[in-house]
Amino acid sequence: MLVPQPSRRTGPRFRIILCLLVLTMSTSPVARSQDTEQQLQQLKEQLETTTKQLEVRISSLEQQLEAERQAKKLRDASAEPAQATEQPTKPTVVQILGKPQKSELTESNQVGAKFQGQLPSEPTYDLLREADEKIAKLQEREGSFEFHGYFRSGFGLNSKGGQQVAFEAPGAQAKYRLGNETESYAELIFVNNWVNPDRELDRAWLRSEFLIEANTSNSEDFADSSIGVGSDQFRVREAFVQAGDLFESQPNAKVWAGERYYRRQHIDSDDFFTLDMSGYGGGVEDLDLKFGKAAVAFIGVARPDVVTQNGNMTTSRIDATVYDVKGPLGLWGIWFDYATSKGGQMTSTSVPGSSVVADIPSSDGYAYGIRHQRLEWHGGYHTFLIQYGTGAASNFSGPGIGTTIPTPSPDTAKSRQFLATEQIVLQPNDKFAVMPIFVFQRLKNLNTQNEWQQWLSFGVRPQVFLTRHLSLTGDCGFDHTKLPGSYDGWMRKCTFAPQIGADRKFFGRPVLRAFVTYANWSNSFRGLVGGVPFENQTTGFTFGVQAEHWW
Repeated sequence: MLVPQPSRRTGPRFRIILCLLVLTMSTSPVARSQDTEQQLQQLKEQLETTTKQLEVRISSLEQQLEAERQAKKLRDASAEPAQATEQPTKPTVVQILGKPQKSELTESNQVGAKFQGQLPSEPTYDLLREADEKIAKLQEREGSFEFHGYFRSGFGLNSKGGQQVAFEAPGAQAKYRLGNETESYAELIFVNNWVNPDRELDRAWLRSEFLIEANTSNSEDFADSSIGVGSDQFRVREAFVQAGDLFESQPNAKVWAGERYYRRQHIDSDDFFTLDMSGYGGGVEDLDLKFGKAAVAFIGVARPDVVTQNGNMTTSRIDATVYDVKGPLGLWGIWFDYATSKGGQMTSTSVPGSSVVADIPSSDGYAYGIRHQRLEWHGGYHTFLIQYGTGAASNFSGPGIGTTIPTPSPDTAKSRQFLATEQIVLQPNDKFAVMPIFVFQRLKNLNTQNEWQQWLSFGVRPQVFLTRHLSLTGDCGFDHTKLPGSYDGWMRKCTFAPQIGADRKFFGRPVLRAFVTYANWSNSFRGLVGGVPFENQTTGFTFGVQAEHWW
């Protein structure tokens, strides 16, 4: 019997199959179950090899396209095609490695041109490169945009079962804020660096800043705004343009114009603005004086509810500040402010109690102050400020409302304010921090019936860090206020609050906190503290939760 022999064509295939069978049968179970990490390593090596091959191919395509462009330019530059002589082209490295002598992309374009004319666009790879450039430009624009802000929000109850109320002494310009804020409040800041966003040296830069302030009384969603109670409120508080590096002799000087928060001084634990000249105007700041820096600004505001023959009543200020002067124990600064307000015959008003004032006298005034501060001091800072103001310039501080115009009165020139404040933040390690503050204020104006009102306040907020994200904080504050003929008493307020925060820093944000707050006050304040729930008492208790963040 004849056994068919494998042909020459099938012989090698038969031998390969036979070898594979032998290898399969001789492989041990251990070899078949190879380590997963070895397989992953092989896949990674294959990926790297493939990536390198693609990079080489892309580079080859770029060289190919560049060679074709140069050849096309040479052909177009020939005046007489008949005189052009063909010169053999020496093959490039790319051609040697496998590039066809006639580009497939060029051939494809020529075929397409037969039916729809010359292609108006570059080859596909150039389109991708153009897309990359557009993406890079978009990323550059995105990098020039900044979004900053602040918000706090939460909800609390009082011990009677109603909504949380705030405890604040009558006549005090601020309250100790921890566990004592009853609204949701936000400031949303939009910044765009239009020119030279990277602040390269010897090049001018321009930026714009826009801030929207919003607050709500924590009323139900979609509360009826027609009644004016519980309605959300929105205000534009900043809208200005700033430019810098304009003058070779003053590369750090900045020029601005518009509406802005202007060089405010703030105590965080009671949310008190010891100096606030915010308003509308323009100026220059960070002028180099060799021994320090200087800022000068023109700032004004208007009252649309008070109209004279001159139009809406206005107050304008010239504010000058010298700061960052190195001296004993730290940095020193001084500021001076001159304010003027044009009077006139009142033609209309919506200010309660002002209709009896027919003639508003023109007024002016001045204010000045000295500040001392030590920065990076024991893990925190120390700031002391003493100030005095008269007449139209006496309202230099307040609850963050900026430059204001007092209610029109013939006694505006008699207004006075003296203010001394001190605040310290200490954080010797990552386990403990504390902030003590002190405030002393004496003022008189139309609201105090031109009597001297006095406010004395001191408090402390300690914070213990248990872990990186868990801490215990609280505050205790004492206020004493006095206004002859109206009140003379004290109020104490203490809060305890466990927190979840971002890090082990006193000002680390965001934080989530639960709080309990207790307050008591003198009998002379009965009915003046605690609102409706505690109007007939001298103690109050609230509790709730809150989130706070700035960025």
